[in-house]
Amino acid sequence: MATSIDPRLLQLASPVLPVGAYSYSGGLEAAVEAGVVVDAATAQQWISDVLEYSVARMEAPILLRMMKGVSEDLNQTFLASRETAELRAETVQMGFSLNKLLPELGVARLEMEEVSFPAAFAQAAASWKIEPKAALIAYLWSWVENQVMAAIKAVPLGQTDGQRMLLHLGARIEETVGQVEMVRDEDLGNFAPGLAVLSSRHETQYSRLFRS
Repeated sequence: MATSIDPRLLQLASPVLPVGAYSYSGGLEAAVEAGVVVDAATAQQWISDVLEYSVARMEAPILLRMMKGVSEDLNQTFLASRETAELRAETVQMGFSLNKLLPELGVARLEMEEVSFPAAFAQAAASWKIEPKAALIAYLWSWVENQVMAAIKAVPLGQTDGQRMLLHLGARIEETVGQVEMVRDEDLGNFAPGLAVLSSRHETQYSRLFRS
């Protein structure tokens, strides 16, 4: 039996969604500058670690909760979890762009002063009645894909390296979703001190391609 996939979910996860994701590396460029990421293997390890210790423990569980109803409290909790000015500005700018686009997609805007990207994403997915797990898988894939694209530019790497990384990291998404579904409210939190330190250094990095 064929599985039906809502094309609107693919639209939300697409790199052509006009939210400016391509202009951010989420701290990866700073890791390249510091010599932590130097090739495909170390780039893959960096992305894998951030996925496990940061995204899967805070961003993704918050998104899953927002799928049941976006609230100011959840939005503010996520914004407060961003360890640096750059990481906070990244999600606010992307959230603003998607929230502005929502009415053009037939979805009600979120009336908040600062809208995080997960909040705007959840608003669209919930409005379109997309199953939460499917929305989470698409969100994680979009995050991984953007990180790999950033690594290709910043390390730099070849396109074949990028595809190998996507194959490996994409295979981890189903397992990551299972971990996200088990995160209790009291367990929400990031533990990626290396990311926080390098992201803060990136704010004053002399030469860079990305805004974070």
